[in-house]
Amino acid sequence: MTKMELSYAEKIVQLVRETDTLTNLKEKLEDYHEKDIACALELFEEDERKHVFYALSNEQLAEILPFAKDASDYIQEIGISRFANIISRMDADEAVDVLEDIDEETKKRIAEKLHFKAKKDIRLIKSFGEELIGSQMTTNFIQIKRGLTIKQATKSMIEQAKKNDNLNTIYVADEKNHFVGAIDLKDLIVARENDDLEDLIVTSYPFVYATEEIEECVDEIRDYAEDSIPVLNKEKEIVGVITATDIIEMVDDEMGEDYAKLAGMTEASDLNENVKDGMKKRMPWLVLLLFLGMIVSSVVGLFENVVSQIALIVCFQSLILDMAGNVGTQSLAVTIRVLMDENVSFKEKMEFTLKELRIGTCNGLVLGTMAFLFIGLYILLAKGKPVLYAFTISGCVGISLLVAMMISSLVGVLTPMFFHRIKVDPAVASGPLITTVNDLVAVVTYYGLSWILLINVFGIHN
Repeated sequence: MTKMELSYAEKIVQLVRETDTLTNLKEKLEDYHEKDIACALELFEEDERKHVFYALSNEQLAEILPFAKDASDYIQEIGISRFANIISRMDADEAVDVLEDIDEETKKRIAEKLHFKAKKDIRLIKSFGEELIGSQMTTNFIQIKRGLTIKQATKSMIEQAKKNDNLNTIYVADEKNHFVGAIDLKDLIVARENDDLEDLIVTSYPFVYATEEIEECVDEIRDYAEDSIPVLNKEKEIVGVITATDIIEMVDDEMGEDYAKLAGMTEASDLNENVKDGMKKRMPWLVLLLFLGMIVSSVVGLFENVVSQIALIVCFQSLILDMAGNVGTQSLAVTIRVLMDENVSFKEKMEFTLKELRIGTCNGLVLGTMAFLFIGLYILLAKGKPVLYAFTISGCVGISLLVAMMISSLVGVLTPMFFHRIKVDPAVASGPLITTVNDLVAVVTYYGLSWILLINVFGIHN
């Protein structure tokens, strides 16, 4: 819990322990947010928690339990029948989330006692795969028919508001139940009785289809910045809505998945996963990287003759490898962010690639020059080598650093672009993969230039 959550939760615990009657307790709890009450539930003894459950109505608990860390912990204290009644009063998407953490046997017993509409809505949401928009929608929305008068539309809205509290946007359907557009609640409230409802309808209101993949449209949904966006089936009927809260959660989940992929994992981890699940997420990339690492080591072996003649160059291998990996990962992160915008043209991608190459080159020039000076002084003073020898070695390191950073910048840009081109998530071009590929580039660059410049051109040996 955060400090704020703990502070309010502790106050609620104290309030419960000091309040003498259930009526007073219920009234006092109404002053606190549902999330804070959910946090307080963790701090109570079992008897105290049962007392709170007894004081609160099913409607109140339907608002509170979705905020609980694990609502399934309270099933026995609440009772199966009442818990099913509470689930039935939740928004369908919240009910699905709560039910996910319940064992199959208990879930089956709860399902038997759910209200018909709740069971229907939950089944609808669960019919969509986790990667689809339909799995994240809620059925809590208000819809009116086209052709009503202002008075009729207002009456319909008020009647539906008893069960659905997403009021800010009212959706409009035609006589065939096809989505037509939306009306802002404020516009309906201030409209006069003889105004035409048709004039209030925004027919260009954004929408998504339930079968669209979250990854493909989450940014577009976010950019509209609406309180809610309707979700349609293939017949263009509204089956649910995506709220602003849902959008935040989807963006957060997508960022979590991308972060996991950048770390070389198949999906994000959490605090509660066991060792076996953690290994399953990480092992596939680690196996691939093991074999790529073997290739890098084999390439180093090809330059054994160079190392045997100038052993000192091995000291600076990690410098080249690390800098190449860092540059590649930076370019990768920036490129993935750019590729999230599907409207970026081919010309803009080329301009971006050239810009990254220029950045890599300029950074390489600065760092290569610094390496030339400082490594030269190190070899001269610490190793006691002649000036020409010291600065020839450091010059080779500096040039290798420049070339490796230039190439790594390109690899960091072109690799995710390639994945994006072949319709594979560019985040799959993870940090460890880019780093390993750039290790290979850096090894070939460094030892190749050492063989050409130091041995063949300047004839330097141990």
